[in-house]
Amino acid sequence: MQISLSGRAAIVTGGSKGIGFAVATRFAASGADVAIIARTAEPLNEALAAIRKSSQARVIGVQADVSTAADIQRAYQEVMKTFDKVDIIVNNAGTSRAMPFEKLTDDILRDDLELKLFAAIRLIRLVAPQMKERRWGRIINVLNIGAKAPRPNSMPTSISRAAGMAMTKALSQEFAPHNVLVNALLVGLIRADQHVQRAKRTNVPIEEYYKAHEKEIPIGRFGDAEEFANLACFLVSEQGSYITGTAVNVDGGRSPVV
Repeated sequence: MQISLSGRAAIVTGGSKGIGFAVATRFAASGADVAIIARTAEPLNEALAAIRKSSQARVIGVQADVSTAADIQRAYQEVMKTFDKVDIIVNNAGTSRAMPFEKLTDDILRDDLELKLFAAIRLIRLVAPQMKERRWGRIINVLNIGAKAPRPNSMPTSISRAAGMAMTKALSQEFAPHNVLVNALLVGLIRADQHVQRAKRTNVPIEEYYKAHEKEIPIGRFGDAEEFANLACFLVSEQGSYITGTAVNVDGGRSPVV
């Protein structure tokens, strides 16, 4: 299936590595103008160079911490100055934090909600009016499968991701009359930087780490970020024009909940 995003402008938060980078690359390859928002300059610049090398699309990077309202506002203004509009948002920024309830402090929960929930809320709040005015918009909230099926010792992530899924459903119904579609993609075990860092912390070679966890996945392997990006690209395209309010597991069958 040929998917064209020509004429569309997209923002991808957390777009310098892993899933976010794959999504930004796929969008650019499909013809979209793409703005990557990331916190750290060096990975951001590397991502921009790689995407520009592989596509003819306009691609910009904005260094910002999306967990702060001021940075979200500044990043949005920089994107608007360059592209003059935003048609697509992928709220991907986030980290995986998991601990027992007894270790969950107010500060830890607050920080997690700022990064994973409030960042998405603030960016959507800025962009939604222009999407509604043009009667075209696509919003994807990247969550994880714990949003549907939280496991023990999975806080604060399971809390913030479940809230993101509830927001996705509510917004999809509010925005649907304006042709602004809102969906969530729920990540399972996908090869990404967070797993590389986790393997390093435990002094386990990355391939051994992947092999040890493959038994948790019915399909028998970790996913690739590009596989995730392909679905994201479909959902934000005209081919996905009748899909809204969904929360799709991208997990090789790992989630116990459909």
